[in-house]
Amino acid sequence: MVYPAKLTAEAIVRSALDLLEGGGKEALNMRALAGRLSVQPSSLYRYYPDRAALVAALEDHAALSLHGALREASRDRLPREALSAAAHAYLDYARAHPHLYGLMLAPRPPAPAGPGPGKDLWNHVLHLVGAVTGIPDDTGAAVAYWAFLHGYVQLERSGGFGLSGPRGGFERGLKALIRGLAHPDEEKGEGGAGP
Repeated sequence: MVYPAKLTAEAIVRSALDLLEGGGKEALNMRALAGRLSVQPSSLYRYYPDRAALVAALEDHAALSLHGALREASRDRLPREALSAAAHAYLDYARAHPHLYGLMLAPRPPAPAGPGPGKDLWNHVLHLVGAVTGIPDDTGAAVAYWAFLHGYVQLERSGGFGLSGPRGGFERGLKALIRGLAHPDEEKGEGGAGP
């Protein structure tokens, strides 16, 4: 039991994550969350004024954890190897946390990206891609990379590959994408040992 005096924003997010991961976005409501924490729903509003604020905190958590997974996977690797390892970490994260991933990348109206975990995640992807293309702020290439990853995840999640499965399509597509993004000097140099 969590007593209201000991209730924290972190405890609320942890319990909300359990609800989300266990039952999807539909299971995430303030009444169920309050019941899980053994508090009155009104106690939650002191930390999160509404469900949208709680969802935003969960999205931040998802961006932080995905960023950490990509950073860890790509650490101390040559550029092309780092980009490939990050892609596999992205796919692993989406598979391990489907509801959290879905929440983070749910459709929403375009808006300027302010500072925060989502922007930090994007900047890391931009850095990894830029190390391969040779262009530090290569937004077009980063969008192509992210679109490939997200598209694959969505097709896999929806059963879009059918009974035959993707038949190595992820590896083949990833290798072709990275090869196509590679700066000519990077392809001949140290990063050429990648996929």
